[in-house]
Amino acid sequence: PAIHHHQISLLLSSFSSKAPSLAMDVSGAAAKGKKGAAGRKAGGPRKKSVTRSVKAGLQFPVGRIGRYLKKGRYAPRVGTGAPVYLAAVLEYLAAELLELAGNAAKDNKKSRIIPRHLLLAVRNDEELGKLLAGVTIAHGGVIPKINPVLLPKKTAEKEGKEPKSPKKAAKSPKKATKA
Repeated sequence: PAIHHHQISLLLSSFSSKAPSLAMDVSGAAAKGKKGAAGRKAGGPRKKSVTRSVKAGLQFPVGRIGRYLKKGRYAPRVGTGAPVYLAAVLEYLAAELLELAGNAAKDNKKSRIIPRHLLLAVRNDEELGKLLAGVTIAHGGVIPKINPVLLPKKTAEKEGKEPKSPKKAAKSPKKATKA
Protein backbone atom coordinates (compact mmCIF):
# COMPACT_ATOMS: atom_id res chain seq x y z
CA PRO A 1 0.00 0.00 0.00
CA ALA A 2 1.32 3.51 0.72
CA ILE A 3 5.08 4.04 0.94
CA HIS A 4 6.21 6.65 3.43
CA HIS A 5 9.05 9.15 3.11
CA HIS A 6 11.30 7.39 5.66
CA GLN A 7 10.93 4.09 3.79
CA ILE A 8 12.04 5.73 0.53
CA SER A 9 15.08 7.28 2.17
CA LEU A 10 15.94 3.88 3.74
CA LEU A 11 15.66 2.19 0.33
CA LEU A 12 17.76 4.89 -1.31
CA SER A 13 20.49 4.68 1.30
CA SER A 14 20.81 0.92 0.89
CA PHE A 15 20.59 1.21 -2.92
CA SER A 16 23.14 4.03 -3.20
CA SER A 17 25.77 2.09 -1.25
CA LYS A 18 25.73 -0.61 -3.94
CA ALA A 19 25.47 1.64 -7.05
CA PRO A 20 26.15 5.31 -6.19
CA SER A 21 25.98 6.51 -9.80
CA LEU A 22 22.31 5.52 -10.11
CA ALA A 23 21.14 7.05 -6.83
CA MET A 24 18.14 9.39 -6.97
CA ASP A 25 16.89 11.88 -4.46
CA VAL A 26 13.33 11.87 -3.17
CA SER A 27 12.03 14.23 -5.89
CA GLY A 28 13.05 11.71 -8.60
CA ALA A 29 15.69 13.86 -10.37
CA ALA A 30 19.10 12.37 -11.12
CA ALA A 31 21.83 13.24 -8.65
CA LYS A 32 24.27 14.16 -11.47
CA GLY A 33 22.38 17.30 -12.57
CA LYS A 34 20.02 18.44 -15.28
CA LYS A 35 19.79 16.68 -18.61
CA GLY A 36 21.95 18.34 -21.26
CA ALA A 37 24.28 19.99 -18.80
CA ALA A 38 27.27 18.42 -20.61
CA GLY A 39 29.68 18.37 -17.72
CA ARG A 40 28.59 21.68 -16.17
CA LYS A 41 27.09 21.98 -12.74
CA ALA A 42 23.32 22.11 -12.92
CA GLY A 43 22.15 25.57 -13.91
CA GLY A 44 25.66 27.03 -14.17
CA PRO A 45 26.52 29.68 -16.74
CA ARG A 46 27.18 28.35 -20.21
CA LYS A 47 30.74 28.70 -21.49
CA LYS A 48 31.22 30.71 -24.70
CA SER A 49 31.73 28.31 -27.60
CA VAL A 50 34.94 28.62 -29.61
CA THR A 51 34.82 27.57 -33.25
CA ARG A 52 37.41 25.27 -34.76
CA SER A 53 38.35 28.05 -37.16
CA VAL A 54 39.28 30.30 -34.23
CA LYS A 55 41.18 27.47 -32.55
CA ALA A 56 43.17 26.91 -35.75
CA GLY A 57 43.66 30.65 -36.32
CA LEU A 58 41.87 30.58 -39.69
CA GLN A 59 39.31 32.75 -41.46
CA PHE A 60 37.87 29.94 -43.58
CA PRO A 61 35.06 27.86 -41.95
CA VAL A 62 36.44 24.55 -40.70
CA GLY A 63 33.02 23.20 -39.68
CA ARG A 64 31.42 23.95 -43.05
CA ILE A 65 34.33 22.41 -44.96
CA GLY A 66 34.06 19.30 -42.76
CA ARG A 67 30.35 19.11 -43.50
CA TYR A 68 31.01 19.39 -47.24
CA LEU A 69 33.63 16.63 -47.03
CA LYS A 70 31.15 14.32 -45.29
CA LYS A 71 28.21 15.23 -47.53
CA GLY A 72 30.25 14.92 -50.71
CA ARG A 73 30.97 11.23 -50.07
CA TYR A 74 34.66 11.61 -50.89
CA ALA A 75 35.45 8.91 -48.32
CA PRO A 76 33.38 6.81 -45.92
CA ARG A 77 35.02 8.52 -42.94
CA VAL A 78 36.60 11.95 -42.48
CA GLY A 79 39.27 12.56 -39.83
CA THR A 80 39.15 15.52 -37.46
CA GLY A 81 42.28 17.11 -38.90
CA ALA A 82 41.23 16.89 -42.55
CA PRO A 83 38.84 19.88 -42.65
CA VAL A 84 41.32 22.01 -40.68
CA TYR A 85 44.13 21.22 -43.12
CA LEU A 86 41.93 21.77 -46.17
CA ALA A 87 40.67 25.09 -44.79
CA ALA A 88 44.27 26.21 -44.18
CA VAL A 89 45.33 25.28 -47.74
CA LEU A 90 42.31 27.03 -49.30
CA GLU A 91 42.89 30.13 -47.18
CA TYR A 92 46.55 30.27 -48.22
CA LEU A 93 45.68 29.95 -51.93
CA ALA A 94 43.00 32.63 -51.66
CA ALA A 95 45.37 35.01 -49.85
CA GLU A 96 48.11 34.43 -52.44
CA LEU A 97 45.73 35.00 -55.35
CA LEU A 98 44.23 38.13 -53.78
CA GLU A 99 47.66 39.61 -53.09
CA LEU A 100 48.84 39.10 -56.68
CA ALA A 101 45.53 40.35 -58.11
CA GLY A 102 45.71 43.40 -55.85
CA ASN A 103 49.20 44.14 -57.17
CA ALA A 104 47.91 43.79 -60.75
CA ALA A 105 45.05 46.20 -59.97
CA LYS A 106 47.50 48.68 -58.44
CA ASP A 107 49.73 48.44 -61.54
CA ASN A 108 46.70 49.39 -63.66
CA LYS A 109 45.89 52.27 -61.26
CA LYS A 110 42.63 50.67 -60.11
CA SER A 111 41.34 50.21 -56.57
CA ARG A 112 38.98 47.32 -57.37
CA ILE A 113 40.00 43.82 -58.42
CA ILE A 114 38.26 42.66 -61.60
CA PRO A 115 38.50 39.29 -63.41
CA ARG A 116 41.19 40.72 -65.70
CA HIS A 117 43.43 41.31 -62.66
CA LEU A 118 42.84 37.74 -61.48
CA LEU A 119 43.85 36.39 -64.89
CA LEU A 120 46.99 38.55 -65.00
CA ALA A 121 47.90 37.41 -61.48
CA VAL A 122 47.45 33.70 -62.27
CA ARG A 123 49.13 33.66 -65.69
CA ASN A 124 52.14 35.77 -64.65
CA ASP A 125 52.89 33.59 -61.60
CA GLU A 126 54.70 30.36 -62.47
CA GLU A 127 53.28 28.14 -59.70
CA LEU A 128 49.69 29.43 -59.84
CA GLY A 129 49.84 29.22 -63.63
CA LYS A 130 50.81 25.56 -63.42
CA LEU A 131 48.08 24.84 -60.83
CA LEU A 132 45.36 26.60 -62.83
CA ALA A 133 46.64 25.69 -66.30
CA GLY A 134 43.33 24.26 -67.54
CA VAL A 135 41.15 26.93 -65.92
CA THR A 136 39.31 29.58 -67.92
CA ILE A 137 38.58 32.82 -66.07
CA ALA A 138 35.42 34.46 -67.41
CA HIS A 139 35.94 38.04 -68.65
CA GLY A 140 39.66 37.66 -68.05
CA GLY A 141 40.84 38.32 -71.59
CA VAL A 142 44.22 37.10 -72.81
CA ILE A 143 47.85 37.65 -71.85
CA PRO A 144 49.45 40.18 -74.17
CA LYS A 145 52.19 38.39 -76.12
CA ILE A 146 53.46 38.83 -79.66
CA ASN A 147 55.46 36.03 -81.23
CA PRO A 148 58.97 37.36 -82.04
CA VAL A 149 58.71 35.96 -85.60
CA LEU A 150 55.90 38.40 -86.30
CA LEU A 151 57.85 41.46 -85.14
CA PRO A 152 59.63 43.63 -87.76
CA LYS A 153 63.37 43.19 -88.20
CA LYS A 154 65.65 45.29 -85.99
CA THR A 155 66.78 48.68 -87.39
CA ALA A 156 70.40 48.16 -86.22
CA GLU A 157 71.08 45.90 -89.23
CA LYS A 158 69.68 48.46 -91.69
CA GLU A 159 71.89 51.34 -90.47
CA GLY A 160 75.00 49.92 -92.24
CA LYS A 161 73.22 49.45 -95.57
CA GLU A 162 71.76 52.11 -97.82
CA PRO A 163 68.01 52.11 -98.01
CA LYS A 164 66.82 50.70 -101.30
CA SER A 165 64.94 53.15 -103.40
CA PRO A 166 62.23 51.82 -105.66
CA LYS A 167 63.94 51.82 -109.12
CA LYS A 168 62.50 50.51 -112.29
CA ALA A 169 63.27 46.89 -112.74
CA ALA A 170 65.92 46.15 -115.37
CA LYS A 171 64.62 44.79 -118.61
CA SER A 172 64.89 41.10 -119.10
CA PRO A 173 67.94 39.96 -121.15
CA LYS A 174 65.76 38.88 -124.07
CA LYS A 175 64.14 42.29 -124.38
CA ALA A 176 67.50 44.06 -123.99
CA THR A 177 69.03 42.12 -126.95
CA LYS A 178 66.07 42.79 -129.24
CA ALA A 179 66.17 46.51 -128.73
